[in-house]
Amino acid sequence: MSDTVNLESGQKAPTFCMADSDGNMHDLEAINASGKTVILYFYPRDSTPGCTVQACDFRDQMGRLNNNQYLVLGVSIDSTKSHEDFISQQQLNFSLLLDEDKTLHNAYGTWRSKMNYGKEYMGCARSTFVINPQGDLIFARYNVKAKNHVEMLIRELNIAE
Repeated sequence: MSDTVNLESGQKAPTFCMADSDGNMHDLEAINASGKTVILYFYPRDSTPGCTVQACDFRDQMGRLNNNQYLVLGVSIDSTKSHEDFISQQQLNFSLLLDEDKTLHNAYGTWRSKMNYGKEYMGCARSTFVINPQGDLIFARYNVKAKNHVEMLIRELNIAE
């Protein structure tokens, strides 16, 4: 699709106000106003092997991220129940936003044409965006790998121990 959004570092991040699986609202402008930097990561499905590895990596690095004023928010098109189960099973310590209608996926350009075994289909491109308190993207990457992604992100952002 030629009209797919392709965000890059330096651009303004699309704003959002989305509910998580507990019904709490996450308003990017309010988060930014509090001085926090947001790590917004999009993943294909709850409880799948790669998505579990990535979520657990964020969970395990949360101390370093919180100490450096980062707020992690995961996004998929899964249901409230699916998110609740995933959070419970993996003991996740961050929120998963509900995007069943793909509003946030479309705003960030993560719902795109994909290819698997020669078959083309629409799906979530595993992607990560880091939004500073001014609302600017300081990191924007599509098609990231699940394994070791958080370590790479920590290096790229020069996050202290």
